[in-house]
Amino acid sequence: MAVCTRTELQIPSHFGCEKIAMEFVASVAKRTGFSEAQIEDLKTAVSEACLNAIEHCNEIDDTKRVGITLTVEDSRLQVEVHDDGKGIGQVHPPRIEDQIEGKYKPRGWGVFLIKSLMDNVEFETMPEGGNVVRMILYIKKND
Repeated sequence: MAVCTRTELQIPSHFGCEKIAMEFVASVAKRTGFSEAQIEDLKTAVSEACLNAIEHCNEIDDTKRVGITLTVEDSRLQVEVHDDGKGIGQVHPPRIEDQIEGKYKPRGWGVFLIKSLMDNVEFETMPEGGNVVRMILYIKKND
């Protein structure tokens, strides 16, 4: 029988609060059995997702909250970062060639980083408002 636990945290949309989320996720991952390398990747991805929610979706309005939901099930950790924003639009990693040629502002690397560090990443705009970044990481043996 699979054991599943769910834990939630709310932080204000204020720079620096992403560190609270980062340490919260790290403590759960450590107790779950993730390696130090995976925990560092997880901390980076969660921090970046929270920063995106704080800055781009909640517009640094600390009356709006960023929610972090962790679900642990067997050898898998799912992290959802929720915000109150209007929409995240198309979320695509930047094209390196376009960045080098100066066609676009040097933005979007956070999404690239999140997708590179996690096993699975989904972005969703909720019908009732707000957005969710859903990240999944599996415990890797021999890491």
